[in-house]
Amino acid sequence: MRRDAGAGGQQRAGPETSAGAQQPAGALLGPLLAGSAQPHQVRRAAQGLGLPERGRYAVVVLGTAATVPDGDGDGDGDGARWCWCGEVGVVLLGRGGLAGPVGSLGEAGAGPGGVSPVVGGLAELGLARRLAGAALLTCGPGTHEIVTLEERLPTALVASRPELSARLLAEVFGPLLVLEPAERALLVGTLEVWLECGGSVGRAAVRLRCHRNTVFNRLRRLERLTSRSLSHPRELVETVLALDALRLSAARG
Repeated sequence: MRRDAGAGGQQRAGPETSAGAQQPAGALLGPLLAGSAQPHQVRRAAQGLGLPERGRYAVVVLGTAATVPDGDGDGDGDGARWCWCGEVGVVLLGRGGLAGPVGSLGEAGAGPGGVSPVVGGLAELGLARRLAGAALLTCGPGTHEIVTLEERLPTALVASRPELSARLLAEVFGPLLVLEPAERALLVGTLEVWLECGGSVGRAAVRLRCHRNTVFNRLRRLERLTSRSLSHPRELVETVLALDALRLSAARG
């Protein structure tokens, strides 16, 4: 079964809940997702939603309203169970772990969306909600990508502290930012390809369709502009995080 996340606000619990016990899912999930639930509220939510207090849960935060999976397993045979509160989804994982729910969101065309790590019970949904929100911050606007926090941890770290992100960008890439846009794009693009190629100048040259010396010279120029060496681990980390900050800044316009 599928429904529209964000449509109609609070959604009712699944069909396994008896009519007398049904309450809007948003009213039950709200305190849990806010991280302010008391033990009795956790028990009430478990009873009202027909979910176990302890179990393997994850939270999904969508950037826009979308058609999303709902109910038990969504027909995929995985056994995952969904509950939604607006554009925030809680999933009790089935046999396949996170892969099935993430895949079903992608198939439904939902997104952008951030997915939390797995937590051990309903009482931990507040933490999961915050971590899913951090993952969402790394998604580009207008995309339909569904990303887990684990695959975007460094970028999420930068995105979740915009004031530090701006400072890092200015400190590391300041001289780069004053270049002509085309020149800046050339250097940044070369750096991105070099990183994607595992630091191999030769492979980057093949990808960029230029001589390896051209790649080497562009990287050396970037090192001079940033005063960071790509061969020094700590300075490379600063450069990569600044690159994430630059991408996020460009995405936000």
